[in-house]
Amino acid sequence: MNKSSKILYYTPRILCIIAILFISLFALDAFETGHSIWEKIIAFLIHLIPSFILTILLIIAWKKELLGGILFLIIGIGSSPFLFKLNYNMNHSIWLSLGIIFMITIPFAAVGILFIMSHYRNRHTSKI
Repeated sequence: MNKSSKILYYTPRILCIIAILFISLFALDAFETGHSIWEKIIAFLIHLIPSFILTILLIIAWKKELLGGILFLIIGIGSSPFLFKLNYNMNHSIWLSLGIIFMITIPFAAVGILFIMSHYRNRHTSKI
């Protein structure tokens, strides 16, 4: 595997891990409430469900780049309108809502594209 293939191989994996860690930070909100420690832990685990799902998708993408890339692309693009509408209804700002979309969903769409590119790059180089 040459240097550019290695970069294309590892970039989506590293970016996905960073994006999942970023999403996981939002689960820390569970510890701000005035509930018991057990209720906080349960709320924390519930808030981590999206991170668990994304981690499972990363494991799939690690083994099957094309499938994982398509799934990440669907999640990134497919969840954007719902997340935009949810945030727009809360803050009534188009620009703030678009900023949230670019921080949360677009990285996963980019990861999906990179996984798909890596799949075709590796498939092309393995035939040579």
